[in-house]
Amino acid sequence: MNRRAALALLALAPIFAARPARAISAMTLSPEDRADVTRIEAYLNAIHTLKARFEQIAPDGGDSAGTIWMARPGRLRVQYDPPVPYLLVANHDQVIFHDSQLDQTNATPLGDTPLSILLADHIALTGDIMITDITRVPGVIQVTVLRARRWWQGSLSLVFDAAPLVLRQWVVLDEQRRETRVSLSDMEFGGQFPDALFEFALTPTPRGAPVR
Repeated sequence: MNRRAALALLALAPIFAARPARAISAMTLSPEDRADVTRIEAYLNAIHTLKARFEQIAPDGGDSAGTIWMARPGRLRVQYDPPVPYLLVANHDQVIFHDSQLDQTNATPLGDTPLSILLADHIALTGDIMITDITRVPGVIQVTVLRARRWWQGSLSLVFDAAPLVLRQWVVLDEQRRETRVSLSDMEFGGQFPDALFEFALTPTPRGAPVR
């Protein structure tokens, strides 16, 4: 898996360098759509903490795995299993990407990534969040969203088991229609995580000093 694929996990890469010729329109919601959206919003807002294993399929077909910890609002840690050298940490309205192999660290405002949709204090798939598609197959519902004022930055699809409602995947689609799919398993809800789990030291820690 390459670095771009890791960034695409949370859509951190500067995708859509040039805007498409015209904006994407929101779909017209049917009564069934509105009922499902209300149910999905309630489900997502009920998740305050989450720990899960993930498997990622990159656009080139490469796969990787790791562990995700989430604490709403605004905090997340994505730890890839070795030998993948990547770490993603979201906190303090920033998303940090670290490549330990290259010893490189980049920071991106949380609000510039689709990750901010899932980590919001209150999740609402209306207003600035525009629904462009709802797809149903037996036992599964998929909702595709993007930011109305940043529609050129790419889309995020959330895939749920329909009954009971459980988030199973998210899919990021970039400007060249390249898809990065992340599947969740072994999910644990309601745990308590130490604050240090969501911190990343951008500067070297002096010898003997505690790591934040």
